[in-house]
Amino acid sequence: MKEIMAVVRMNKINKTKKALIDAGVSSMTAMECLGRGKGLVNMDLLKGAEQGYEEAIALLGQSDRLHPKRAIFVVVPDKLVQKTVNTIIEANQTGKSGDGVIWVKPTEDSISVRTSENGDAVLDEF
Repeated sequence: MKEIMAVVRMNKINKTKKALIDAGVSSMTAMECLGRGKGLVNMDLLKGAEQGYEEAIALLGQSDRLHPKRAIFVVVPDKLVQKTVNTIIEANQTGKSGDGVIWVKPTEDSISVRTSENGDAVLDEF
């Protein structure tokens, strides 16, 4: 089983939820978060701020460094990983900077608090 974590635009969460349900993945967790992509950071400015240069710190303070996003967490059996990733991409891809990012991580186990079931029995099986 794998955990799929995706960070997407706030205005895409409802489309993403519906797309995941239509794909057979009904279980998910979502939370508000703040983030930025690698293309939106001036590394020289950031280094200057870390070194204590007041000009760099002032310039950082004027920029909108973090943007509101949604983080989505889904744990699926291995056989649903690609379908889930593709579904998230299709629901969120605009071709513009800020579309989001997806991480796929191994997950050792899952346990239902209510039933004490574990493993794939806890997950969506579509």
